[in-house]
Amino acid sequence: MKITEDVRPVTYLKSKAAAMLTQINETHRPVIITQNGEPRAVLQDPESYERMRSAIGLMKLLAQGEEDVRSGRTSGQEAVFKRLRDKLKSKKLRHINEP
Repeated sequence: MKITEDVRPVTYLKSKAAAMLTQINETHRPVIITQNGEPRAVLQDPESYERMRSAIGLMKLLAQGEEDVRSGRTSGQEAVFKRLRDKLKSKKLRHINEP
C-alpha cells in the first residue's frame, strides 16, 4: 500500500471527485483528504466500510465477553441449557393456554 497515493488535498477532491470515487471503489483503499496540509476526512467505499463496521462490532462483543469472564459473570454450560429449556417450556405452555 502506497500511502502517498491515497492522500489528496480537498482541492483535488473538488476537481476530480468522479475519478477519486472510481479509484476508491476499484482499489478498496481509503483516501485521506487533507485541508491546509492536515488530514480532515477519509473517503472509503461502502463495501469496505460495512466490513470495517462488522469487524468493530465483533471486537466490541469480544471485549464485552472478556470483561464478563474477568468479572466472573459466567455460567456453566449445563446451567445455560437448563435456563433455555425452562424458557422454551414456559413459552410453549403460554402459547398452548392462549385463547
